[in-house]
Amino acid sequence: MAYIGRDISNLSDRAVLDNITTSATATFNLLLNGVAYVPSSAESLTVSLNGVIQKPQSSYTVSGSTIVFASALTSSDSIDFILAERAITLTTVGSGSVGTSQLVDGSVSNAKLANSSITLNGSAVSLGGSATVGGTNTPAFTAILDSNQTMSPNTTTKLTFTSELLDTDNAFADSKFTVPSGKDGNYLFNAKFRASNFSQTINIYIYKNGSELNTAFRGNVLSSGTVPYGAVYLTAIVPLVAGDYIEIYGDHNSGSTQSLTTKAFQGFKLL
Repeated sequence: MAYIGRDISNLSDRAVLDNITTSATATFNLLLNGVAYVPSSAESLTVSLNGVIQKPQSSYTVSGSTIVFASALTSSDSIDFILAERAITLTTVGSGSVGTSQLVDGSVSNAKLANSSITLNGSAVSLGGSATVGGTNTPAFTAILDSNQTMSPNTTTKLTFTSELLDTDNAFADSKFTVPSGKDGNYLFNAKFRASNFSQTINIYIYKNGSELNTAFRGNVLSSGTVPYGAVYLTAIVPLVAGDYIEIYGDHNSGSTQSLTTKAFQGFKLL
């Protein structure tokens, strides 16, 4: 006898499983749209066999994605339908299962993000109440001269900086800055020094890994006579990777040893 009643496709929260062709066996595969279907229990299925609704557990059981009848069927039997309850189950989303495509654009606000959880060019971004960005221009350092340094004429001399006013990442030592691990990027450096009573030419150079950086302009002052003080400045943007180091050198051709009275060297990583 055919099933008589409300069209099962109109029942809510249920799915009609694929038709099953019977044969001389008790076990049949459960499929939904051609894909193996695993019911939560035998009770979650409504099974009509030859026009008669079957009783779960006694007339049939389920095992994984199969239904097992209490006795073998024949090819003359007809499984009218198998209706599966679409149970609503609350569960925890699996780790790594949510991607950007599942998130609505603009749905994640600053309140849901911890400081330093976002990085920009390898540096942590701090999110403030006014959407300001801070803490990203590091490493940063400033070093100065504690006492005068002498510099012989026509001799390229490494400038020493003996006092640190700022060193965010402990990256400045022995008068040189070394890029820490994970801090690759573009850096801005500036340096200056002043010598007393010089004439002719006084220069300042930036050295990368022990060699003059030819892509950085030299700072220099030219004089046709003796002046009380000659100040030289140098600014450069340098791309660096972890382990690279920067030093400052200078020279002059004034004909006599000069005393450097003021020196400063500073730099920081650009955004």
